[in-house]
Amino acid sequence: MSDNDKKKQNDTKNVSNETDKSGDVLKKQEKKDLSISDKLKDTEDKLLRSLAEIENQRRRFEKEIKDAFEFGSFNFAKESLAILDNLQRAKEAIKNDDVLKSNRDLDKFLENINIIEKDLISIFQRNNIIKIEAKGKKFDPNLHQAMTEIEDANSEPGIVVQEIQTGYMLGERLLRPALVGVAKKKNSKNEEKDEKKDEK
Repeated sequence: MSDNDKKKQNDTKNVSNETDKSGDVLKKQEKKDLSISDKLKDTEDKLLRSLAEIENQRRRFEKEIKDAFEFGSFNFAKESLAILDNLQRAKEAIKNDDVLKSNRDLDKFLENINIIEKDLISIFQRNNIIKIEAKGKKFDPNLHQAMTEIEDANSEPGIVVQEIQTGYMLGERLLRPALVGVAKKKNSKNEEKDEKKDEK
């Protein structure tokens, strides 16, 4: 083989080697491009997940703060009702006390108690603590707690005829149910007894 032939053969080998190398370089470049594209998609996916998690976390914190505030005010409001109950009991006790009835200053004292009671009710209303109207309404187990059943010919069964203790709502939430007496039908035995008494 002549020197020229050897040279041509080497040149051909070099060209094919360069072609192979450039092909490898292109494949590697494609792999890099694909991997960069995949990495970009993966990073974008992680970013979106992180943003969603941050948003969920923010909502959870807002709800926890709101619940903590409402729960704290709920307990305070519930305990404050005892003050109003005690004022009303004191007023009734004073009115019914024979010794105090003869006292000339009783009306002034009761007037002061009434002022305190009105102020307390006004504070409750400003803080969204609302009295449940029970008497004359249909019994609602979500708002009322039945303490007794009362035979009442003038009311339909299931109507609240007596309010033992006032109930209150704090916004949409039940603070304390109203303790009530509910009308019931007269028993037929009781009706017969009443009729016999009327006949006598």
